[in-house]
Amino acid sequence: MAVASIVPGETRIGWIGTGVMGSSMCGHLMAKGFSATVYTRSREKAKDLLDQGATWADSPKAVAENSDVIFAIVGFPSDVREVFLGEDGALAGSKSGNILVDMTTSEPSLAVEIAEQAKEKGVHSVDAPVSGGDVGAKEARLSIMIGGEEDVVNALQPAWEAMGKTIVHQGPAGAGQHTKMVNQTLISSMMIGVCEALLYGYKAGLDLETVMKSVSTGAAGSWSLSNLGPRIMANNFDPGFFVEHFIKDMGIALAESRRMGLSMPGLALAEQLYQSVKANGWGKNGTHALMLALADMSGVDWINRK
Repeated sequence: MAVASIVPGETRIGWIGTGVMGSSMCGHLMAKGFSATVYTRSREKAKDLLDQGATWADSPKAVAENSDVIFAIVGFPSDVREVFLGEDGALAGSKSGNILVDMTTSEPSLAVEIAEQAKEKGVHSVDAPVSGGDVGAKEARLSIMIGGEEDVVNALQPAWEAMGKTIVHQGPAGAGQHTKMVNQTLISSMMIGVCEALLYGYKAGLDLETVMKSVSTGAAGSWSLSNLGPRIMANNFDPGFFVEHFIKDMGIALAESRRMGLSMPGLALAEQLYQSVKANGWGKNGTHALMLALADMSGVDWINRK
């Protein structure tokens, strides 16, 4: 199937899902000159984009009917299936030559299924999960991990560049999602280390900001420490990425690892610790809310520490 050029001012984009990251990502595309039709479950969450000139649609199908390239970033694989393959989904409203782009972290097998069903209708499909959280989305410096046919991925380059800084085509359909599972596996154990290290520093009577000056730029430094460490110290547990969504991601990675016959004890431990975070009522907080659960295990009231 031939792939049309993606050109700001000419190509019509559709956007499904305007949450913590989606609103910023769509906004960057609009700032580059793409006209946008948007849908999300709560119209109020699309207000900023509508104020910027986006057009509202009442369903994913209606988004596709008025778009050439349809992006989505939603919550769970069940949501992905609904917005792309449902009766009122984007594929139902697509015409031959349209491109579907799922930027949700979802199941690799579902990405393959979407690609196969899309191909039957003459529609292209790409899985392109991202990493970088709310800050990366706002600053248009996301890492975008892409699975799909090379010519389609290349045609979308103007869109990738509007949203991200690290843009890598990983392979065929599903490869983007598999790469995101690598990413989430790395983050899961890393967050345990960040939280335990700060908890140790606090109990040792150290000034945590001073400690950060020493450890954040050496071999122990990481994105999680530099970006989420200060939030933890400031008791700011607002979500850059929801705990409940991270649990979903780890569940996918564990299921895939079992399918491949892999033992992943570190990932399994992290998943169990995050289940504790959710059980304590912090599922809507950011992933760094792991600190609250770990501190509680040691009898430390992190929020009210002195």
